[in-house]
Amino acid sequence: MDINEVNEYLSLTASRGSRPGLERVSRLIKLLGEPQKKPRVIHVAGTNGKGSVSAMLSRVLMLSGYKTGYYSSPALTDIKESFLINGEPISEERFCALIEKVKPFAESMADKPTQFELLAMCAYQYFADEDCDIAVIECGMGGELDATNVIDRPLLSVITGISTDHTQFLGDTTAEIAAHKAGIIKRGRPVVLGGCDKSAFEVIKKRADKLNAPMQTVSYETLRVLSCELGKTVIDYKGQEFTLSLSGTYQPRNAALVLEAIELLRAEGLMIPDEKLREGLSSVVWRGRFELLSREPVIIYDGGHNAEGLTETAESIKRYLGGKAVMLMGVMADKEYRLYPDILRGIAEYIVTVRPDNPRSLDPEILAEVFNAGGIPSDACEPLPEGLKTAVRLAEEKKLPLVIAGSLYMYREIIEALNKIKAED
Repeated sequence: MDINEVNEYLSLTASRGSRPGLERVSRLIKLLGEPQKKPRVIHVAGTNGKGSVSAMLSRVLMLSGYKTGYYSSPALTDIKESFLINGEPISEERFCALIEKVKPFAESMADKPTQFELLAMCAYQYFADEDCDIAVIECGMGGELDATNVIDRPLLSVITGISTDHTQFLGDTTAEIAAHKAGIIKRGRPVVLGGCDKSAFEVIKKRADKLNAPMQTVSYETLRVLSCELGKTVIDYKGQEFTLSLSGTYQPRNAALVLEAIELLRAEGLMIPDEKLREGLSSVVWRGRFELLSREPVIIYDGGHNAEGLTETAESIKRYLGGKAVMLMGVMADKEYRLYPDILRGIAEYIVTVRPDNPRSLDPEILAEVFNAGGIPSDACEPLPEGLKTAVRLAEEKKLPLVIAGSLYMYREIIEALNKIKAED
């Protein structure tokens, strides 16, 4: 198969929609010979923070000498970036070969897999074929019924924290959502939990106790932020100082979770030197999370799309940017967007709303109406590149930074449009 044939096939699998359940992936993974059993797997679930935590863990493990695979979704610019080994995305030639290998098994099934299910199984196959020592696997949604949850004995399970998102699939309360996330916990295998929601903690602790799974939590009371600037955050955790290359008020908490995870991995026999741990935290790159896209003018991209994530975006604007910004936003229609004005009031001077490239996107006119009704001046603008031009112009006129927030589905188009603007200048 060439890349055009692969893309045509992936479009076909995408038309199958999203159907939670493990029947199809369980069948497919057996047809493939159960490649998920070959690398040691770190399985990561949670409402927010999965990507940042997984990126930090992958970086530290790679620097410590382990051949480390990392699977994440959605891909920000190119689907091949979902399949990383030691930080390098899969090549086009290898990706085509991988799809060609998995396709006959998938298409032989009476109930054929969805696109996400197919890609998740491709990740396990790729990491097994390439003899990875460890695979960091990020859940797409939920945990118990997520397509990635075909592991019997993970090296470690990580739950980053629980808040309300994907409520139509996972439930309306943090306790209901936690029950889904806790499905990645396996009998006798360690789990580390971030976040501090009491209801979620009780549900996850009950599941861990039932399965005799040792559970570690983060000691947030010992976490202090010593200094922060774009691209550099210094923290103290349990009396030790660490420098992070990632910005955002949520990253110190993500780093603390990683530090606890590293201790559990060391207890499992992994050799992770302190200097490699520090080097990994201070050099990790993770795009789309309070990422500095431009210094002149200052343009930030932060993928805060649910209420908790956008609250962190607002706090980050206060901490790193002086508390005021022009914003550009585009979100999915299933998000709690009517809560957004209360979160951004007093912070967003003006908001340009756009439509991310996804069939589930919210009409930007509706989002603009919500902000205007909430007292925040806003205008919808289509297509997205025009919206970005408008937002950049407004930010320059008001002498404020531009913060792009919302769905990660618009990241690729934002980068392409921003490059065109820079080329025109």
